[in-house]
Amino acid sequence: MRLALTRRLPAPVMTIVARDFVAWFNDEDRTLSSDELVRAAADHRADVLLVMAMDRVDADVIARLPASVRVIATFSVGHEHIDLAAARARGIAVLSTPDVLSDAVADMAMLLLLAAARRAREGEALIYQRRWTGWSPTQLIGRDVTGGRLGILGMGRIGRAVARRAHHGFAMQIHYHNRNRLDAGLEDGATFHSGLETFLAASDFLVLAAPASAQTQAILNTRTIAALPDGAVIVNISRGGLIEDAALIDALRRGKLSAAGLDVFNNEPEIDPGYLTLPNVFLQPHQGSSTIETRVRMGEVLLDSIHRAASGQSVANRLV
Repeated sequence: MRLALTRRLPAPVMTIVARDFVAWFNDEDRTLSSDELVRAAADHRADVLLVMAMDRVDADVIARLPASVRVIATFSVGHEHIDLAAARARGIAVLSTPDVLSDAVADMAMLLLLAAARRAREGEALIYQRRWTGWSPTQLIGRDVTGGRLGILGMGRIGRAVARRAHHGFAMQIHYHNRNRLDAGLEDGATFHSGLETFLAASDFLVLAAPASAQTQAILNTRTIAALPDGAVIVNISRGGLIEDAALIDALRRGKLSAAGLDVFNNEPEIDPGYLTLPNVFLQPHQGSSTIETRVRMGEVLLDSIHRAASGQSVANRLV
């Protein structure tokens, strides 16, 4: 099969690509435009278009893809960047990478949670800027994570992985808001809230782990932030679109929220500059799944499922 790959993947994955496909890949390590996506597929007569979460594969792109394209595979668990209805209408299979990156992203959630609650950015600045004058009993006092109330918005695979770490590792009381209540076995003692406002009121720490959708767009805004306890800590490992930036920045500035840990943003990589002026925000550059083990597994799963889908076999990670 002929494969067009929009970004170079880790070396072990590229070895499989070279072995199993006639491949073209974008070696510039940048997101391709819509026209470039279509041209890459057409110029290389691709059977498979393998894209990243930042690539916009909308209805217009899908309509212009050459007839040779039978599979669109995304190197991500999220798929909001692909118009599934348009792909279905053209008979193009769409594949993603669920189950593979949940642990790595959940680990990142705990890093963000701990760093934000314990004021890690401010402490690091004291050291690197040579402003630390020695231990003080009132220096950089943060929040206890252990035993705290953790709200998880979105209890899918990643949300449940966060809950396990927080509950069993840090004795946190887990509250969650989801479209549907989980079975008791999956809840693992967590408290379900059908209403968003009551859920937020029980969340001293809040992790956003819901998929991006019309329903979750800007779900953290001025109104919903007001429902949180004073001094709450926010963590986002989902998509930047779940947050209204101006509202979050304002709440952090006035002390309604004590801190935030963010790995994803609106308009990446051009994030709102207001975040850079705040000492109480711990930022990471969309690194949730960025471990070599996870990224290699993502590639292996996706490439294997491409072969299976192209041969007509059932594929568990097929979206359409």
